[in-house]
Amino acid sequence: MDAVDFLTVMGYGQSLVFLLIQVAAFLASLTALIHAAIQRPDAFTAVDRQTKVIWVSILTAASVFTLFFSISSAGSILAIAGIVAALVYLVDVRPRVDSIQGRSWFRKHG
Repeated sequence: MDAVDFLTVMGYGQSLVFLLIQVAAFLASLTALIHAAIQRPDAFTAVDRQTKVIWVSILTAASVFTLFFSISSAGSILAIAGIVAALVYLVDVRPRVDSIQGRSWFRKHG
């Protein structure tokens, strides 16, 4: 295998990794958006977070950004902002909203 073939294979590998990251980011932001959309509006203010309308708006934008902008393109800052917004919701807001409503995504049976 000569150097040109190796670089071509590496380029395809890098493109595949970026595509997988983009798909995972879109699925995470879509999951966060669906979760936020089905919650009661008062649950967000009860846990001292932004309102439901604000979170649904942020996560809608995050879903659009992660769907249309790759982290390897000119709009990468928007994709990264979408990833951060989805992760903040999933890691910080979702557990608090679920706990105030007595729900959990990972229920313990026993």
